[in-house]
Amino acid sequence: MRTRMILVTGAALVAGMVLGLMLSPAPVSAVAKEIIQIQLDVTRLLQAQRDLQRSVDEKHAVLKTLVEQQLDSVSRLSITMGSLQKSVQDVQANSGARMDTLSTQTQGFSDNLEEVKVKMARLAQQMNDMQSVMQSLDAKLAGGAPMPGQTAVLPGADLLYSNALRDYMGGKFDLARQQFLDYLKYFPENDLASNSQFYLGEIFYSQKQFREAIGEYDRVLDGYPKSFKLADARLKKGLALLEMDQRASALRELREVVRRHPGTEAERRARAKLRELGVTAPGL
Repeated sequence: MRTRMILVTGAALVAGMVLGLMLSPAPVSAVAKEIIQIQLDVTRLLQAQRDLQRSVDEKHAVLKTLVEQQLDSVSRLSITMGSLQKSVQDVQANSGARMDTLSTQTQGFSDNLEEVKVKMARLAQQMNDMQSVMQSLDAKLAGGAPMPGQTAVLPGADLLYSNALRDYMGGKFDLARQQFLDYLKYFPENDLASNSQFYLGEIFYSQKQFREAIGEYDRVLDGYPKSFKLADARLKKGLALLEMDQRASALRELREVVRRHPGTEAERRARAKLRELGVTAPGL
């Protein structure tokens, strides 16, 4: 609108100038030249007006396109947000249902756990009974019937040894150690005393305290020459020495197991370890 006013004003000025020239006493040729120049100027102004209008129209078209694109994007975003909101609502609804299902399953698991606890208690009792039988067999294998002068295995000793062995098998090493020590303190002459001494070494071995384990195995070897655990004690002593990088001493103990305890499980394990170390076992 402002451009049009400028052009109209310019045209009026040009017309005034033309009229003034026509009314002035200037020469006809000079007037003609002025008129031609004015016409050219008017033509340029009109062309500039058309160019300006075209530029405005083009920019308006571009702006309109951009606005339409933005509106389309907003529309798509609105649709997406609607879908997302619906999805969230669906998830919330499903989560509620799943939580109800999970709660039901948890209750079922809790009930099953209680049932399992009852069964485990019964199984523990059965295991205790079996351990009592096993320790009796162990006692018989350790020395047979009590020798003259030996004290028979008392019920208290049976229970103490059984509990100590159970705690050792369950990984309760501190409790098992104290119970084996109590056994040695109160029942030092019983047939299972050497077994208690051996398991003290096993506890240290399990805790990678190999020097202490060797000390306990030596007490079995030195203090209980008729012990059923002699072969095992010497074998484990050899393995503990290997763990301490005392190869020569370890090989000597393993060879002694093979030489002194043929036909035992300890001998088989000692031979296997010697082969693993690339050493010839006695008798090969």
